[in-house]
Amino acid sequence: MTNAYLNVHIVDDVAILTLNRPGKLNAMDVATRVLLAQTIRRFGTGDRVRGIVLTGTGRAFSAGEDLQTVPSTYEELREAFATFHDITRAILEAKVPVIAAVNGIAVGGASEITLCCDARIGNPAAEYYQPENHRGIIISNASSFLMGRLVRNHAMRIILGSQRIGADEALRIGLLDEIAAPDELVNRAVEVVRQWNSDPRVTALHLSLLRPRPEDIEAAFAREDDAARQSWESGAFSEGIEGFWTSKNSALKNAAPSAPAQSN
Repeated sequence: MTNAYLNVHIVDDVAILTLNRPGKLNAMDVATRVLLAQTIRRFGTGDRVRGIVLTGTGRAFSAGEDLQTVPSTYEELREAFATFHDITRAILEAKVPVIAAVNGIAVGGASEITLCCDARIGNPAAEYYQPENHRGIIISNASSFLMGRLVRNHAMRIILGSQRIGADEALRIGLLDEIAAPDELVNRAVEVVRQWNSDPRVTALHLSLLRPRPEDIEAAFAREDDAARQSWESGAFSEGIEGFWTSKNSALKNAAPSAPAQSN
């Protein structure tokens, strides 16, 4: 099955969901996020597949939110947050393992989506980057809870410092579980799914025991939503987005004419 920005195919009884917007570094608009959550829920029942692998096309996993369709009202901001949160819910409700195959840079909300997956396997080009604190945007997907759960005190510098974390460091601190060769990345993720889910009846029970508790996730969503409201009301959100585009347009203007423009 193919959508404009999401490809789905099944390999060895594993559903591979591929974000497919390489010209925009697989940035996700609201419609793509809604579709992604729906697709995860459809395969997450375990009736058709033994697990799910989430990856991206090209040199990026995903640039996160598409800043060309950034919310212009508070209601749009709430909707954007809700669609990110719902992807986390869909993954944590799945009765099968969900693995992120991080094929390149994962930015903002896309980085945060991987945090609730049952494993994160990257290639050597995998990179985590959460620039929200410098853009007036609030983190989402319950990452305020999940990031610390995975990497403990490293969460502060990753979020507040907006530091880029390469594959080797991501492996060392726990953002990645392993690194695979680029041409073996998705196959390795499929292999792990099949190893883990030898008996779906028992695997589903263990997943529910090992994943974060729903009440902890919902509490994180509520705190993030409130922080987003405060960021909007203070003007930090609009100023941060305006600053991003000013900086980007200035960089493009000063670039050599022959240099290709960079995507979001």
